[in-house]
Amino acid sequence: MQVKVQAESGKMDVNQAKQEHLLALKVMRLTKPTLFTNMPVTCEDRDLPGDLFSKLMREDPSTVKGAETLMLGEMLTLPQNFGNIFLGETFSSYISVHNDSNQIVKDILVKADLQTSSQRLNLSASNSAVAELKPECCIDDVIHHEVKEIGTHILVCAVSYTTQMGEKMYFRKFFKFQVLKPLDVKTKFYNAETDEVFLEAQIQNITTSPMFMEKVSLEPSIMYSVMELNIVSTGEDGVSTFGKMSYLQPMDTRQYLYCLKPKPEFAEKAGVIKGVTVIGKLDIVWKTNLGERGRLQTSQLQRMAPGYGDVRLSLELIPDTVNLEEPFDITCKITNCSSERTMDLVLEMCNTNSIHWCGVSGRQLGKLNPSSSLSLTLKLLSSVQGLQSISGLRLTDTFLKRTYEYDDIAQVCVVCSHMNPDS
Repeated sequence: MQVKVQAESGKMDVNQAKQEHLLALKVMRLTKPTLFTNMPVTCEDRDLPGDLFSKLMREDPSTVKGAETLMLGEMLTLPQNFGNIFLGETFSSYISVHNDSNQIVKDILVKADLQTSSQRLNLSASNSAVAELKPECCIDDVIHHEVKEIGTHILVCAVSYTTQMGEKMYFRKFFKFQVLKPLDVKTKFYNAETDEVFLEAQIQNITTSPMFMEKVSLEPSIMYSVMELNIVSTGEDGVSTFGKMSYLQPMDTRQYLYCLKPKPEFAEKAGVIKGVTVIGKLDIVWKTNLGERGRLQTSQLQRMAPGYGDVRLSLELIPDTVNLEEPFDITCKITNCSSERTMDLVLEMCNTNSIHWCGVSGRQLGKLNPSSSLSLTLKLLSSVQGLQSISGLRLTDTFLKRTYEYDDIAQVCVVCSHMNPDS
């Protein structure tokens, strides 16, 4: 692959700008070329130019033979400016120190530092001095740095050397450039009743060129395991919901979905899961023109922990569809979310207009230790067809004389068992 070496102007220290130096410093950015594009001009055969435009395009060396009307050609073009540098990409630069004089220079030391808004990094491959540099010879170095901050960056290149007369000389140049943000990432969290957390990540390409999204993954925190929901299973292999060629055009947005489940060793500790705010971080890898790679990792994503109060009631098992006026079972899980207090619970079941509970109301559930749970199977029936909401459960803590009400726990579809499907 051809590589473009693009020179970038710099500023020299004011105190040393008036002093003639024996060495010349050039700093250039290394960038890859782009595909050459042209603007095809065509006309119909009966128009005045006739076949002139088609002939010119066939003779143009930049066009594709047999497909001259395509804007994209087979040739490469070198960038004519410094270009944009985006967060997550690798900044590469070529540094050359040339001896423009007719005398030998000794003890040459070239140092390259990158100054950001928060730190100063040494990018020099070697910090040892070169013993001597003959006339018309040069010292070359290539530096690389993965850009991890946005904003203003200053590349500081300093050169020190000793003349034949033993005089120590020193000068430096500054090269300023801006690092831009390539992606806009927004996240949304959805908390399920089963302690699962669904993460929706919206990723927008805010650059001016398309991106190939090589990888977008979620690295969960220690308490969770993650399942990616961006793949449709077809036999043994899965197919991405975005297709085989995962391109993201400029200003386009794409949604990624992930499901996080508590690990078994943490799922039983309701109090621990309740207080978790750190979910994990996104790892995004993309490629731009001619395979230039970029990578971003978000900071730790945090969510607002759901407030369940002192006692949490969740459903572990419930049917999707039930028959009208026929009893069915549901399995509930009752959790003491307190980390210090033991509860003595009593369960009451209150009928509604459509839901009728079967069994004894006011039954003693016994003592429930802090951060512990118990499972309970209840029987009920519905007297109304359609989508019905399960409501009417009451839990009373006899120690504090406090009652917790649970309505709209879940919904179930009630159908008539005598209904003829063909009617």
